[in-house]
Amino acid sequence: MANKTVFQRFFYLLTLTFALVATAAAQSQQVLIPSPPQIGASSYILMDAESGRIIVEGNSHERLPPASLTKMMTAYIVERELDEGRIGLEDQVPVSVNAWRTGGSRMFVKEGTQVPVEDLLKGVIIQSGNDASVALAEFIAGSEGAFADIMNQQAQILGMKDSHFVNATGLPSESHYSSAYDLAMLAKAIINDYPENYPIYEQKYFTYNDIRQPNRNSLLWRDPTVDGLKTGHTEEAGYCLVASAERNGMRLIATVMGTPSENARAQEVQKLLNYGFRYFETHALFSAGESLNQAPVWGGASDSVQMGVAEDAIVTIPQGSKGSLESVMDIDSVIKAPIQAGQELGQIRVMLNGEEIVNRPVVALEEVPEGGFFKRIWDTIKLFFVQLFS
Repeated sequence: MANKTVFQRFFYLLTLTFALVATAAAQSQQVLIPSPPQIGASSYILMDAESGRIIVEGNSHERLPPASLTKMMTAYIVERELDEGRIGLEDQVPVSVNAWRTGGSRMFVKEGTQVPVEDLLKGVIIQSGNDASVALAEFIAGSEGAFADIMNQQAQILGMKDSHFVNATGLPSESHYSSAYDLAMLAKAIINDYPENYPIYEQKYFTYNDIRQPNRNSLLWRDPTVDGLKTGHTEEAGYCLVASAERNGMRLIATVMGTPSENARAQEVQKLLNYGFRYFETHALFSAGESLNQAPVWGGASDSVQMGVAEDAIVTIPQGSKGSLESVMDIDSVIKAPIQAGQELGQIRVMLNGEEIVNRPVVALEEVPEGGFFKRIWDTIKLFFVQLFS
């Protein structure tokens, strides 16, 4: 009995040792991520521009005055109008008295003149011109109020649930507000939807009417990877900034609202960007239309169908954790013809350390029509026996 007890203790200690070694080995492979930096802003967010993954946030859905960050929406609508062919870059925009008299930052357009859309768009983005914003709003919608209606409709389309616009400039109004999250989503749309216009956002200077003005985004001078987007400042809003940078093929968007100074907004955004690029990475896991597998088809002209995803699956994960990703594809147990291309056949899930980070429908990548009469009868008989003995 004593020998058995000694053996049991030895076996227990040996088992415990192996368990500790295994745990230590597993821990040594875990990615160590420090806490996010402390950000001195009323609201902030750091988002990946491809996956939409939120890396860091604080009060990101709080409704706050956006100041001239509003002009991102003004510019987005202009870019949409250009893309859809309703206006052209060379179109001449008349400058009204209302546009000319608009206070705040200015492009210095003259009442009664006509200015090309291209120049006004640069005046909005680079010089943050309120006069240019109003001129474009009136040109597109007839009045600034009507343009604000379009801005709100566009905000709904983009999923900006904490935003409401009453003007094209960002001049203060109690019912004019947005959030760090919404503005990051808007920046993501600007970057991805109209990439041909995005280079305007990194231009450091623009000269109009012999007046040369700098871009107010100081990070364009401090960080060569930063290439946009927009600054804002009013007494009510404080100092705000939405910036984007690309390093090693990864693009991040950072928004801060309500910082105390120009220097502070740049510093806080820089802290967010540095943290994101240092500790996270973005990967395209599956591409739309890429064949991931094939499934058997019963009663079809073909015995199988190629399957994939309809939309790209992109993930932002901690640096070095790609090897820990696990994917599971759940496909319908019985797939019968006819099958239409794009028909949902199941789903694919990707987990990281037990947490689901991707869930996409799996769809047919091709059409599979019904087979002939005898093929359908034979497959029906085979399927009966398969289900009987499964």
